[in-house]
Amino acid sequence: MYIQDQIINTVPVFEVSGTLKDVIAFFEETTYSHVAVTENGLFLGLLSENDLACFDAEKKIEDFRYELENFFVTKETAWLDVLEMFSRNEANVLPILDENQSVQGYYDLEDIVAVFIDTPFFKEPGAILVIATGIKDYSFSEIAQIVESNNARLLGAFITDSENDVVQITLKIGTQNMNEVAQTFRRYNYTIVFGNSDDQFLEDLKQRSDYLEKYLNV
Repeated sequence: MYIQDQIINTVPVFEVSGTLKDVIAFFEETTYSHVAVTENGLFLGLLSENDLACFDAEKKIEDFRYELENFFVTKETAWLDVLEMFSRNEANVLPILDENQSVQGYYDLEDIVAVFIDTPFFKEPGAILVIATGIKDYSFSEIAQIVESNNARLLGAFITDSENDVVQITLKIGTQNMNEVAQTFRRYNYTIVFGNSDDQFLEDLKQRSDYLEKYLNV
């Protein structure tokens, strides 16, 4: 997925020799979480909006040199890694550096998420299926084979949770034969965490539960 055309140059870059007055004004007038700081034109780090209460307008940025955060991406960074960088640093803006450590612009989180949402995973009609299995047991090639063996299309898949050696994988599947897909995953010892409402297995359980409740009430 191409995201380089989402680079923006409307967010400023501050020199470490400057005062905090303009930085304070920037954070007060915007909702951005960070801003880049350079030294002689080269990237030095980022000031965080979380530190705004500590800033003194009369002090220099230099006084916060050792408080600067150090994260960035390049134009070559893949979009998934860009999203991970946003998440890992709780940021909504990322500086983009070239090979000389010069700031070329920024990525805005909203812009990157908008590109992600515009992918077929979100746009094409289909159903969401969340499966779980042991972290050592899953295989994306097997998952694709299970879906496609039931004449369904796999529109996308990614790991959405990993805890206690169990992974949850979210699948976007063409709506054809969803029940057969879910049943096949169960035969392969995957647990269905979430599926669409026409899953026959869940419907059978509901019917049996209703029947038992009626029987006990007789």
